[in-house]
Amino acid sequence: MKRSREATRAISGKQDKKQQILGSALQLFVEQGFYATSTASIARHAGVATGTLFHHFSSKEILMDQLFLAIKTEFANAISTSLPKTPASITELPQRAEMLWQAGLDWALAQPLKLSFFVQYAMSPSVSEAVRQQAMHGILGFIAELLEQGINQGVLADLPRELLLEACHSQFLAAARFFCNQPQKATREARDASFRLFWRGVAA
Repeated sequence: MKRSREATRAISGKQDKKQQILGSALQLFVEQGFYATSTASIARHAGVATGTLFHHFSSKEILMDQLFLAIKTEFANAISTSLPKTPASITELPQRAEMLWQAGLDWALAQPLKLSFFVQYAMSPSVSEAVRQQAMHGILGFIAELLEQGINQGVLADLPRELLLEACHSQFLAAARFFCNQPQKATREARDASFRLFWRGVAA
C-alpha cells in the first residue's frame, strides 16, 4: 500500500510538472512568439530543469504540437457538452450550430490567453499540418459530422468540405477575438448577431 501511494504521488508530480511546462509555454508563445521563446526560458518560467522539459517533450516543436492538441481538446470538451445526444432534425440543425457557437464564445471569454494562442497559431507553420488535421478531423470531428449532416439535409451550402470547415473556424476566431478584445461589447444581442453573420455565409 505504501509503495502504491508513493507511485501515485510520483505520477501526480510528473503530471503537475508537465502541466506547468505547458502553461508556461502557452504564456511565452503568446507573449514572445514561438521562435523567440527558448526551451530554457520555458523551463525557467515553469520552475523546472531544462532536462525535465526534455523528459516530457523531446523538442520545442513537439511541445507546441502537444499544447495545441491539449487546448483543442479542452475547447472541444467544453462545447460538445452543449449538444443534445439525439440526432438532429433539419429544423434543429441551426439551433445546434448556435449552441456550439455560443458555447465556444463562453469558452473564449473565459480563456482569453488560450484564445490568443489559437488566433496566433491556428495556421502557423509552428504547428505541424498533421496535428492541425488531427485537431480538425479527430478532436473536433463532431463539427465536421454536423456540417456533413447539414449539407446532406440541404440546410448548408454544398461547398468543398475543407473550405467549409476553414470558413467556420475563421469566422468563429474572428468573432471570439472581437469579443475578447472588447468584452464590454459581448452582449447577448451582439453575440446573437455574430452567429447570424456566420450562418448567412454557410446556409444553403
